[in-house]
Amino acid sequence: MRRTLYSSDHDAFRELVRTYLEKEVVPHFEQWRQDTQVPRSLFLELGRLGLLGMAIPTEFGGGGQDDYRYNAVIQEETARAGVTLGGLRTHLDVVLPYFLGLADDAQQARWFPGLADGRLYSAIAMSEPGTGTDLAGVRTRATLDGSEYVLNGAKTFITGGLHADLVIVLARTSTESGDRRSGLSLLVVEKGMPGYTVGRKLDKLGLTVQDTVELAFSDVRVPAENVLGEAGRAFSYLTRNLAQERLAIAVGSVAQARAAIDTTVSYVQTRTAFGQPIAQFQNTKFELAAMAAELEAGQAMLDTAVLALVEHELDPVDAAKVKLFCTEMQGRVVDRCLQLHGGYGYVLEYPIARLYADARVARIYGGTSEVMKLIISKSLGL
Repeated sequence: MRRTLYSSDHDAFRELVRTYLEKEVVPHFEQWRQDTQVPRSLFLELGRLGLLGMAIPTEFGGGGQDDYRYNAVIQEETARAGVTLGGLRTHLDVVLPYFLGLADDAQQARWFPGLADGRLYSAIAMSEPGTGTDLAGVRTRATLDGSEYVLNGAKTFITGGLHADLVIVLARTSTESGDRRSGLSLLVVEKGMPGYTVGRKLDKLGLTVQDTVELAFSDVRVPAENVLGEAGRAFSYLTRNLAQERLAIAVGSVAQARAAIDTTVSYVQTRTAFGQPIAQFQNTKFELAAMAAELEAGQAMLDTAVLALVEHELDPVDAAKVKLFCTEMQGRVVDRCLQLHGGYGYVLEYPIARLYADARVARIYGGTSEVMKLIISKSLGL
């Protein structure tokens, strides 16, 4: 079906991204996969190309384009190329909006130029070993001591934490109110601060090139000027970007489902059984036809939501619907595509095996499918 989401500017940007991935990423990706991480130099290269600073104001070296569609293009093209770029999606779609929405003038002058050109790379630290979705229950604490906060605690499942120069840390700075959601703050911890430690890199089922680490904070002294927004109001800030965060996951899910179908179509046309390509079997045709139709439904739903986000009209309920449908669709598609590969689908040498492993977490992070259903059911008055 014809998509009307993108303009000629987006198309030109897509060509830039596609060319870069083909020339500079695809030839090295297998080595990155073996290393289970991307090199830090990747983000400097992306910064020089202007891919990191599209949303950053021009006075700081950015593109001044507050248009999420550029981020979507990057996700679509990485999926098409069969690669991943570490924690780039989290940096652009999840973390950067906090800086753009909350940084004061002094913070913008300090951090925005580096965020635009790749010298600064970011992560966000919310989840803790005993606290997942219940962010109001975080145990990491920061106590004001003069002009500094003394930060103590631990975080886990931190995407991009290995390379991050700036980490936005959710911590409790006050317990005066009886409301658990009050008294939480966002503190920007900078690489090299004494007491800040990057712990072990978690060995995951999928997304192996995307570093996910544990972080520890032991009496880390964070200047008060590193607080994003107002102290004590972090919980309200966390809800502002949830729609985009969940939409970004859906963008990846649809793009990766499309990649799964494309690689499977190519495979069944060359793989033979009983003297003919398995593409000639009716079951193969029907399976792929059904998947193609389901993919188009997800793409149409997603494109509508992306336009709503660009126009600042995407509400949390619709974002939950899109994430729920697209991630569940991705799971169904990659599973059926792997089945059509037979035994080879279980071998990591084949792209479908990696797509299968990578897909599973989409129904967990950014809010599980069950949480999405709770949000949607509440909108129905249930």
